Amino acid sequence: MSDIIQLLPDHVANQIAAGEVVQRPASIVKELLENAIDADASKIELIIRDAGKNLIQVVDDGKGMSETDARLAFERHATSKIRGTEDIFKISTKGFRGEALASIAAVSQVELKTKQRDSALGTNIYIEGGVFQFQDPAQTAEGSNFLVKNLFYNVPARRKFLKNNNIEFRHVIDEFQRVALAHENLEFSMFHDDEPVFRLRKGSQMQRIVDIFGRKLQPQLIPIKEDILWCRLHGFVAKPEGAKKTRGEQFLFVNGRYFKSPYFNKAVQEAFEGLLLPGYIPTFFLFLELDPEKIDVNIHPQKTEVKFEDEHLIFALLRSTIKRSLGIYNVAPSLDFERDPQLDEIMQKTFPSKGNNGGSFKMPEIIVDKDYNPFLEEREVKKVEIQNLAEMYHQNIAAEPSKINLFEEEDFDEDLMRLPNGYWLFNKGDRTLMLDLGRMHRLVVSENNKSTSKKGSTNSHALLFSLEYHMNEIEKNKYRSIKKYLPELGFETSIAHENVLRIDAVPEGLKETQVMKFLENLFEILEYKTEEEFMQFYQNQWNKMQSKSRFDFIYKADAEQLIKDFTALGFPEFLPNGKRCFYEVPFNDIKNKF
Repeated sequence: MSDIIQLLPDHVANQIAAGEVVQRPASIVKELLENAIDADASKIELIIRDAGKNLIQVVDDGKGMSETDARLAFERHATSKIRGTEDIFKISTKGFRGEALASIAAVSQVELKTKQRDSALGTNIYIEGGVFQFQDPAQTAEGSNFLVKNLFYNVPARRKFLKNNNIEFRHVIDEFQRVALAHENLEFSMFHDDEPVFRLRKGSQMQRIVDIFGRKLQPQLIPIKEDILWCRLHGFVAKPEGAKKTRGEQFLFVNGRYFKSPYFNKAVQEAFEGLLLPGYIPTFFLFLELDPEKIDVNIHPQKTEVKFEDEHLIFALLRSTIKRSLGIYNVAPSLDFERDPQLDEIMQKTFPSKGNNGGSFKMPEIIVDKDYNPFLEEREVKKVEIQNLAEMYHQNIAAEPSKINLFEEEDFDEDLMRLPNGYWLFNKGDRTLMLDLGRMHRLVVSENNKSTSKKGSTNSHALLFSLEYHMNEIEKNKYRSIKKYLPELGFETSIAHENVLRIDAVPEGLKETQVMKFLENLFEILEYKTEEEFMQFYQNQWNKMQSKSRFDFIYKADAEQLIKDFTALGFPEFLPNGKRCFYEVPFNDIKNKF
């Protein structure tokens, strides 16, 4: 039987290996930006076309490369960062594997112009599909200028799996933001299809966050800082009003490197316990600094996952430090009697015992009598009241189930009751229902808006004083993509100066106090593929904005009117998204509990 195993040709092996490093244009952006930082650049410029599919260019003023180094940089496993195995475990630079440039060159057309600071001439190299074409001396600026053209031109199967430009552009912005946030001491700029997207000056961490995400975020930011012997934590978290339902502005860095960690995200979420509505995620920008030997960044091809030696201690440090800062800034109670047991371990590691004489660091203890309850007597009274209420409703249900007009004044007092949690109890025939008036109202509003939208475009309400919405660069680009739809929806808008959106008129029914939040919601979605998709999302946000929550219904007259409107719809049990509008109270089961 003949042999069937053979070695792959180099160009095929390189294309396969490139798949680990180059997944999309954003992968190249990340690698080239990190190379520029490692080259000690102070100014870095990113230029892309067609979301990076046809051009990615990174220009830096770093130290540049010699003629020999420029050629070797495109060979696989060529790196200036590692000399021996031990170096892998104390990485302090960004790129170090020696795979990026070889992988990029294998699936694109790459041109490099580079010159060292003390050299009279630089070097110009051109590689196509991993095949070296030429290398010539060239007049060029100090630093490096990488041009990556026609990504995956020689691997059409890979190119067709790239997403549309909006999605790929969003991924590019994500990588740019991650690098720029970690290096506020460097100047960054970004251009897409010859339009400026970011111009970031050197400054503080706060300035960099505001320059990227907009001025409206600044008042919400709370500083986080903890300095102990083995770890330094600093950065910012946003107040609860800055939380969002979608994951977006959650950033973790270690030694200047962005990484992902659901485990540490959970620590931040726990620090906000009791402060956020269900489903909301806090906004945070957190930076860890510790000994490189205590982490391993070599466990993922894109280096976005990091392994920590003291993971559980860092979890406790994040949670306790954020909790304390929220208390200091009066966002949460500053006293926490439920002591975090892991804090003892953190303090023991920070202040270790010094033999028999030194002893270990001991935190002061607070002794609380957990058995004392001044409300015990009041609770017994409330228990009797609840039991009487259950029996009263049970008697109502057990009564003769004759048909009753629920909307006659003399009967309504017996049939409708507001509970302290915002829900309402409602007798409907021989059944007792617990109502979520907020969801019911949303459905009524949605049906009313459907009939209104059929009549044509929305009427505008001119504002006495124009409103100004300060957009970040992402929102500015999103505004350009949707502004053609806004006039027929009742908005009159224009860009006043820089990134300030001026609003002169809004749709009738939208309060001035709601405009900013409404626009923020429109800009928050990742992309709108079609006009129909935008209109659907817009209508959904409009319905939510006009809908009341169940806590807004405190007057019985308002609840009665809503129930009448809801009955006209057929008293549907569920919203279109499957959420329940009411629930039948099983009073027989409740009575058995007493």
